[in-house]
Amino acid sequence: MRHLIPDAGPQRVLAGSNFVYTVGSGLYLTAGVLYFTQAVHLPAGQVGLGLGIAGFMALAVGIAVGHLADTHGARGVYAVTLVVQALATAGFVLADSFWPFVLAVSAATGAKAAGLAARSPLIRHYGGDRPQEFRAYLRAVTNVGISLGALLAGWVVQVGTLTAYQLLVIGNAIAFVASAAILVRLPPVMPVATVAGPRWIALRDRPYLLITVLDGIMAIQFKVLTVAIPLWLVGATTAPHWLVSATMLTGTVIVVAFQVRASRGINSPAAGADAYRRAGVAFLVACVLISLSAGIPAWAAATLIMTAVVIHTVGELWHAAAGFEVSFALAPQHATGQYLGVFGLGAGLAEALGPGLLIALCITWGRPGWYAVGAMFALTGLAAPPAVRWAQRHEPAAQKHSEPAWKEPAA
Repeated sequence: MRHLIPDAGPQRVLAGSNFVYTVGSGLYLTAGVLYFTQAVHLPAGQVGLGLGIAGFMALAVGIAVGHLADTHGARGVYAVTLVVQALATAGFVLADSFWPFVLAVSAATGAKAAGLAARSPLIRHYGGDRPQEFRAYLRAVTNVGISLGALLAGWVVQVGTLTAYQLLVIGNAIAFVASAAILVRLPPVMPVATVAGPRWIALRDRPYLLITVLDGIMAIQFKVLTVAIPLWLVGATTAPHWLVSATMLTGTVIVVAFQVRASRGINSPAAGADAYRRAGVAFLVACVLISLSAGIPAWAAATLIMTAVVIHTVGELWHAAAGFEVSFALAPQHATGQYLGVFGLGAGLAEALGPGLLIALCITWGRPGWYAVGAMFALTGLAAPPAVRWAQRHEPAAQKHSEPAWKEPAA
């Protein structure tokens, strides 16, 4: 079993940078929306609209910056995205009306998407024989960091003053700067200077684009725990409201404890495709159990919801591990950043469209909506294996130009 902290070297540097970054992210994820509604006093509708605009504007950024990371050095490009995100986040304290808010949050969201793409070549280069497993480890670290950030944000929400919220924003920005400072200790990864063939090969790889779409649909599941279950629990069941926190804590603990183990057995695209299928079934079962929690005694509703959360989180482990495997394994090494930037489009669309879709189906429509969402996940999982097989057949053509014309000498 992988140690809690990797051995000294590049993996420890990446993990340390990721941990500090995610503590800052936990601050924002927990209380960022409250900062704009409670401290800046923007209407909730404007905040939702601004976040949606930012999400859509960030979609294409990851592809371009991922390509820059491939061709100009991933470490430097990733560090720049962290600094930009820090500056944009610090700009929140100046965002006292709608359009300055949109500008600041769009810059921060775009830099976040760009950073995820730029980091991918570093994970592939320093992740050892199984970078997918190291990516799973980083996801476990992410959940620990976000949990600590959420605890700090809880103090801010409890105090509720403008100064407390501004300290949250500044603390978030400082975390991103500190993450960049840790990152520059990494040895540089020499870029591929030129590659024969088309530049934007990821956008021409139709099987990879199909898998991106399928993963994006499946990624809506991340909003089930953070959007659909809290609203359903409070509005449609007799379960105690404090159970919302228990569902979040349960999911986090399971991910921290088991994400690496779940990823270890998913070591080929075929195994990843099978994990997608299992994840879809798990999400379907969880959605059915959640739907049944309405109109029954509180203890029974709580039992069904917590059982559903455990099953859903197991599906989340499989889904995340499947995404790690197929996104890396089907991407040519010289274009890792570009390909992972494209793969991030699916999650970006889920981030932008998922909350509204789940609210419309699960909350507004009610019990039948949960069945529809569960069926959507199950059908998406069933579609993954043939899509992955197509990608594997297509791989030689997609990567026929993957050998670089020349490389700069290694450091």
